[in-house]
Amino acid sequence: MIFENGYCLEEFIQGIVYRESRRCHFCYAMRLDRAARVAKRGGFDCFSTTLLASPYQKHELIREIGRETGDKYGIPFFYMDFRPGYREATARSRELGMYRQQYCGCIYSERDRYYKPQKRGKDDS
Repeated sequence: MIFENGYCLEEFIQGIVYRESRRCHFCYAMRLDRAARVAKRGGFDCFSTTLLASPYQKHELIREIGRETGDKYGIPFFYMDFRPGYREATARSRELGMYRQQYCGCIYSERDRYYKPQKRGKDDS
């Protein structure tokens, strides 16, 4: 497994500012582009993403972007729906005391995790 410790916050924000509704598309494209470049440089057979284990991600969009990125770099995108094992994996990781990130990794997702807008009542101004 190869992973990147950094988070390109500035690149992400510059790419989605005023286009927040497309933040997932931009994020997937940014991540898959990096994965494809590393796989190509390393001579791997294919590339993929851990996002495919989450039932909260947009799998069709990931698959589409993955295939486009694979075509761009000449390396196949490996798609598999890993969601069926999600509950068991979650339970097992909790048993083992593993860290479980409660958001996808996007700063907007982290914000949404903590900020829940209050519904305004009839008497609120």
